[in-house]
Amino acid sequence: MKAPLIIINFKNYPEIFGENTVKLARIAEKVANETKVDVAVAPPQASIAVVSQSVEIPVLCQHLDEAPAGAATGFFIPEIAKSFGASGSLLNHSEHRLSQRSITRLIARLRKLQMISVVCAQTPREVGMIAKFDPDYVAIEPPELIGSGRAVSKQKPSVITRSVAAKARYDNSTQLICGAGITDKSDVSIASRLGAEGVLVASSIVKASSWRDRIRELAMGFREA
Repeated sequence: MKAPLIIINFKNYPEIFGENTVKLARIAEKVANETKVDVAVAPPQASIAVVSQSVEIPVLCQHLDEAPAGAATGFFIPEIAKSFGASGSLLNHSEHRLSQRSITRLIARLRKLQMISVVCAQTPREVGMIAKFDPDYVAIEPPELIGSGRAVSKQKPSVITRSVAAKARYDNSTQLICGAGITDKSDVSIASRLGAEGVLVASSIVKASSWRDRIRELAMGFREA
């Protein structure tokens, strides 16, 4: 994955139940090809295999557990995710937080498997704490704006600029993306101008009346930047 980037988190919204999971992934892939903006999808865990077999864009897990391969009933681990076709995973989302110990171990485990790590942070301070472990991406998402329709790039632009500065303290390849309330192309273009290299989006796409139109609009936001 490369900047500019859109990651679509399907969460567990009813709109993507059943065959709609694959439908949305295919639409995302088509828009990525049309706009030349990288798009990755994070469908529910149960659909990782079927989605990865249906599209060529990156398919990310919404979460992974720090459990061993073998006797670990009910846990979803990096090794089995990769065997099902996952390219990487979101980690530490505000709706599924992890300890710092688990985050650092999972980043290293994903790196060893040549999988992508996208680690969510709630504050610029947390961005700095996570960036030093060199994940592929850190996603800054103030939890109070998630699903609100009020974009972080407009409501709290300093959160993005402070996160850029926090990440810049480490001489590594980690890229900063942002999420929370991203709804239209102006939200994306402002985020890009503030230093974000991509966006993490969920409800504004999943609940849109036209998935194609909304993804395409957000992709166009990078062009306007």
